[in-house]
Amino acid sequence: MKLDKLKQIKDLREVWPNEAKDFTPWLAKEENLSLLGEAIGIDMELTERESAVGAFNVDILASEQDTGRKVIIENQLEDTNHDHLGKIITYASGKNAGVIIWIVKKARDEHRQAIEWLNLHTDDEAAFFLIEIELWQIGNSNYAPKFNIVERPNDWTRSIKKLDSLKPGEALKLEFWQAFNNYASQNAEFMKVFKPRKAQTQHWYDLSVGIGGVVVQFTVNTNNNTLTVGLNVNDPDHTLYESYNKCENQLAGVLESKNIVWKSSEKSARFFITRSIKLKDPTSWNEDFQWLCSKAIALRKFVKNHGKL
Repeated sequence: MKLDKLKQIKDLREVWPNEAKDFTPWLAKEENLSLLGEAIGIDMELTERESAVGAFNVDILASEQDTGRKVIIENQLEDTNHDHLGKIITYASGKNAGVIIWIVKKARDEHRQAIEWLNLHTDDEAAFFLIEIELWQIGNSNYAPKFNIVERPNDWTRSIKKLDSLKPGEALKLEFWQAFNNYASQNAEFMKVFKPRKAQTQHWYDLSVGIGGVVVQFTVNTNNNTLTVGLNVNDPDHTLYESYNKCENQLAGVLESKNIVWKSSEKSARFFITRSIKLKDPTSWNEDFQWLCSKAIALRKFVKNHGKL
């Protein structure tokens, strides 16, 4: 078998001559934001390019799919400098961002230390990432981008601090979603179409279906021991939500339940079915997790085929 050599392309501007005109539009594409998201463990969707912050513009404004947190991305196809360090702090403040990503060709040590300091001295509502981007090629193949994380939040330290301050209900929800992630990761059919989210203390858990504004949403209620699964539809005029509502009979078959609850308001709309569970009995959870996985897979298939009905 003949093997070829892996070589690094040193000059990033061979591919992206200009940050604003070439690199930012490239990164803003869904497939490339997905590559970045895989590197840092966050699923993002684009909100706006060149988003205004006073008299300035942040390169990319996005949102985290499972939490809705705002994400800002500042690009720099050269070594880090004080100017861009100031910019990311200004943009983070102006956009009230929860995730701040600084992508560079090379991180200087003083700026790496600055990002480390910010992660250590801000609460867990803010996460700073310093990332170097590289280009690689095998033989005469197309160039391939690689994101190298230089600095990121110390999740371990933060998680310990957070666990110490959790209320019993929050701790139970976190344990439940962590156990679900462990179960889902072993479900081959589920993993083909979904990427599990980071477990949180919230009562909800969202999964992207590949259509903007639509997510499969799970909820768990620690007070009445119930679990729900359905779709959360964030379309301003409710057109898509109403089209789903017209398919209620078909959805009853998809979900194997006629007890579909429909709820809508000016800001959001969702439908779901409910299951009673024994939340304080972890030995029963696997049955609940199987139920969630099977319904999620069925809903994703429905969404993908909806336009063809």
